[in-house]
Amino acid sequence: MELRHLECLVEVVRQGGFSAAGRTLGMTQPTVSKALGQLEHECGARLLDRLKEGVRLTDAGERVLRRAKVMLAERDHLNEELAELRGLETGRLRLGLPVLGSSILFAPLVAEYRQRYPGIEIELREQGSRHLEEQVRGGDIEMGATLAPAPDELNWLEVANEPLVALLPAGHPLSERPALKFKELSTSPFILFESGFVLNIVLAKACHRRNMDLNVVARGAHADFIIALVSAGLGVSVLPRLVIETRNKLHMRTPLIEDRDLRWILGLIWRRNVTLSPAADRWLSLVKKHQANPKDSRVR
Repeated sequence: MELRHLECLVEVVRQGGFSAAGRTLGMTQPTVSKALGQLEHECGARLLDRLKEGVRLTDAGERVLRRAKVMLAERDHLNEELAELRGLETGRLRLGLPVLGSSILFAPLVAEYRQRYPGIEIELREQGSRHLEEQVRGGDIEMGATLAPAPDELNWLEVANEPLVALLPAGHPLSERPALKFKELSTSPFILFESGFVLNIVLAKACHRRNMDLNVVARGAHADFIIALVSAGLGVSVLPRLVIETRNKLHMRTPLIEDRDLRWILGLIWRRNVTLSPAADRWLSLVKKHQANPKDSRVR
């Protein structure tokens, strides 16, 4: 079983078709099809259903894909370790960062990492934390970030612990308060993030504990859009304090949410019982270095 054939399978699934996979791999579409045919012959089972709208994994394909990702990751790790022995700083950091807060917490670290290790390719994915958890589990990325509590099957390193603030449009009945309780927002129209953001789950659990429901009137994928909707008077929302602190001239009030069980606790995640690649290990060391020097960074 050739790793190149496994790589073709992974890329066909990722790209959703043979032609797109071929362009990514630098191969022709017939070559990719031939590689998949040879892999299916070796496995003794069909791995993909070829559909008009793309491809779909069979049950056998799901199993082979899961193992293929692990085998290809181990190949990359081996190449990085051998390069390290030769004194070369090479490899690939496959890192997933959440949309919310990464520009403040992680952008300076990514820049420093790049400066320290210019030979390491950085493959960044920016998505909601829920999607990042799944990608770490599946081996699509080596490390990601999510809100506490982290899934039991993943390692966790806390990097930020921030209070939440309420976003209130001008004229809101609570707008003159410096702080408030989360339950006081229950009667206001609420703007949430789209699905895939773990902050939604945090708020849903808080609602359950308080036996309350949110009147959700809109959802957004970016903090700036949610802030704009609040400024326009559509409703209220909740964001980590650090996200608000970096913005000037907000046309709204942002009182602190006093509830002790409602905080934005973000951490790095990676799979248990899996050795990190040298590239990922260097990233983890850099984050820990900044934790040890909190005055130099928001990471703590």
